[in-house]
Amino acid sequence: MIVAGAGVGGLCLANALRGAGIEVSVHERDPAVGSRRQGYRLHLGETGIEALSSALPAGRWEELLAGAHVPEPRFVRLDPRLNVLDVMEHGGRHLSVDREALRRTLLAGVEDAVTFGARLTGYEETGHRSTVTAGFADGSAVMGDVLVGADGIGSAVRERYLPHARVVGTGLVQLYGKIPLALAYDMGNVFTAITGPGHRTVGVAPTLGYATCSFGARAEDLPPGLDLMSQEDLRALVMEMTPGWHPRVHDMIARWAEIIPLELRTSVPIPSWPATRVTLLGDAVHAMSPAAGAGANVALRDATTLASALARGGDPVKAVRAYEAEMTEYGFAAVRASAANGARFLGQDPLPEEAGQPS
Repeated sequence: MIVAGAGVGGLCLANALRGAGIEVSVHERDPAVGSRRQGYRLHLGETGIEALSSALPAGRWEELLAGAHVPEPRFVRLDPRLNVLDVMEHGGRHLSVDREALRRTLLAGVEDAVTFGARLTGYEETGHRSTVTAGFADGSAVMGDVLVGADGIGSAVRERYLPHARVVGTGLVQLYGKIPLALAYDMGNVFTAITGPGHRTVGVAPTLGYATCSFGARAEDLPPGLDLMSQEDLRALVMEMTPGWHPRVHDMIARWAEIIPLELRTSVPIPSWPATRVTLLGDAVHAMSPAAGAGANVALRDATTLASALARGGDPVKAVRAYEAEMTEYGFAAVRASAANGARFLGQDPLPEEAGQPS
């Protein structure tokens, strides 16, 4: 099996395939883990926990648990003066993990199968469609039974395989960073959202050793060139955009570090397509806004669902068909739920009309 992308979903798939005795190679365009900042904490709910615990050997699962934070199982919404607006209880298990630490734990068991600096440039089904060959920018090629595009929201595999599948802006921009854990001493929830006028939101979520702090706003309310601004200027901008907010919020912003501005984008669900020896996983097929905290969990579910289908043996295309029938159902449902939450709480644009079949 060929996996394009060594993110959380691609590495979970590699672990699950190896555990089932299936040969796998993983090809990642970035030069190393952590070479590109993508965020910090990841929320794992029941779905993600179940997927990881089944994909990882017991020892590495225990290692992951030891480095995870267990938050209070609720979502809390506060106003700018920190008065409680809503408390929503969330049943089941929850873990908060550092994204890079999770990737390193997943990498540890399959490192010999991963090639970094491998940018996929194309693929073709070969041998009368009995195999697929993936080509890379350095001129190398790899042949396998199935190619899995786990290469993120800008997926090169999706661009060629499902060119009609759209990724669109949500109308929102989020600035992600870290604050000292002590500043979030009473915000140990899965997520605490401090919401103000104009859909401006400060989000706080603890993990082991630090808390993530984010600021979200409508894109039109923010200046261009956020990625070129200094950390000091980003902090000053958010201070200006939160006048009259509680001094504790401004204390957090003053101590905010390692800030990353990101435009939030989402996939647009599409009808099912005929199965082949190429398939997609995670953000490559169903990217979603963070408003439901579901993206990583759904990608991990993809990984174990696909691995289970392939492990049953038989025709790989039939396995892909079974996986896609299930994945598109729950994956696009999560996209729609995230968009609905984003519209309700963050001012996200509604999903555009769903894409049809290619012309």
